[in-house]
Amino acid sequence: MLRSALLNVMIKAAQKAGRTLKRDFGEVEHLQVSLKGPGNFVTAADRRAEEILCAELAAARPGYGFVGEEGGKRHGTDETHTWIVDPLDGTSNFLHGIPHFAISIGLEREGMIVAGLVYNPISDELFTAERGKGAFLNNQRLRVAARKRLGDAVVACGLPHMGRGDLELANREIAAVQPKVAGLRRFGAASLDLAWLAAGRFDAFWERQLSPWDIAGGLILVREAGGYVTDFEQGDTPWIGGDVVAGNETMHRELLRLLKTAARS
Repeated sequence: MLRSALLNVMIKAAQKAGRTLKRDFGEVEHLQVSLKGPGNFVTAADRRAEEILCAELAAARPGYGFVGEEGGKRHGTDETHTWIVDPLDGTSNFLHGIPHFAISIGLEREGMIVAGLVYNPISDELFTAERGKGAFLNNQRLRVAARKRLGDAVVACGLPHMGRGDLELANREIAAVQPKVAGLRRFGAASLDLAWLAAGRFDAFWERQLSPWDIAGGLILVREAGGYVTDFEQGDTPWIGGDVVAGNETMHRELLRLLKTAARS
């Protein structure tokens, strides 16, 4: 496939940062057996990856703003463009030696996500999309799954953990969804959940209280693969509020119906 100059910039940055994450991930296994554990090491790996991404993206598009999980927001001279970056989505997986994590890059232009990338350096799966140009896994065009019945669906979700989120609401949502679907999955990296949804591996996905960098890269993948991504009020900018529901047209509608019922109960 022919890639645009913009996507090539994003891919180059992600692959360079991915090489350092892959190397650092190899060290995590050795650190698991130490009493101190790999926590400080993983934090440093996260920051190194973000520094690489920021430097590479700034070199290619020097005026663009930058929002990163580690470094916060940096304003650019071009106020219409902002990179939204997670250098390591799935930090807990990385920390525990689980090879399911990703670099996520989204480009916001005047309030709209116009390009996105999600890259797992361990599997070397590179998901990319640009507005109006489709979504791809490496060189393969992506489409969301066509299943129409919730009873046939495998649905991904997020779960609140220690000190974060509304556990009671999450329990009500799971109780509403679980009996209606073929399976629930919680893999711990929202950007990959969205990328896998775009690839047809999942049929739907929901999670609350995410950050913009968790959503921006994957959101356009789903939309360009023919799917729907909104917040719980069907707004088009879920990366701003942090609550996201996604699927094909039918799955999105039916999942949203179940979640709204759970929220009212």
